[in-house]
Amino acid sequence: MPDDTDDVMGLIAQRIEDRFQMPLADLRRAVGAAPRANPEATSVVHWHGLLTEAQGALEKAEDALVGVLGTAPGELDDPAMELAHQVNAAVAVRDGRAMVVNYLLDPNAPGKQGPGAWRGAEPALRRGPALPTTPPVLPHTQGVPVRGATR
Repeated sequence: MPDDTDDVMGLIAQRIEDRFQMPLADLRRAVGAAPRANPEATSVVHWHGLLTEAQGALEKAEDALVGVLGTAPGELDDPAMELAHQVNAAVAVRDGRAMVVNYLLDPNAPGKQGPGAWRGAEPALRRGPALPTTPPVLPHTQGVPVRGATR
């Protein structure tokens, strides 16, 4: 019986297929054959692969935790707590990677409109640096006596 995770992974795969108008397996092959042909597709395929990998790691961590919890009811001991922390970390990694894939698929995401957009010209050619690039001028401090210093 499919769980919510299968539904989410399926929805993300469906969004990728809708965006690029081809099955995900075909898109992977096309990106593998010509990774520079479409940088956006290459990024999406790369991050979807990382997402799939993270989902697999999460499932293994959950299975290990369920195995420990099934054998030792009651208070969690240190090994069980460590497995619970591993599950939490795996969820965070998986969710972060899902967010990246969703960002890459969203044409209206922040940073994809206007100057510096995904398909736009180099942003550095249109605007100056965000921070000053020259070192700050330090005030002249020679001649200020220092307490306790001997000359």
